[in-house]
Amino acid sequence: MNRYLVLVMRKPAFDPSLGPAHQAFLDELRAQGRLELSGPFADASGGAYLMRAPSLDAARADALRDPLHRHGSSTVTVHEWRAA
Repeated sequence: MNRYLVLVMRKPAFDPSLGPAHQAFLDELRAQGRLELSGPFADASGGAYLMRAPSLDAARADALRDPLHRHGSSTVTVHEWRAA
């Protein structure tokens, strides 16, 4: 499995009530052994997480299930990461 960096950036209409659903989504990835790191940015503009997936398409499909994205609160971008 490859590593993917997922950036989750807040939109102006960010809904903080989606936080628990977003956390449950991350907990699901963690329970599957696919989430390595996650956390918010200090400036509250969004956050990032490092996940494992078999391909960029699979990582993107998973990341787009994030409730913050599905409900239009955040944009999600996925980058294959070749950590040194």
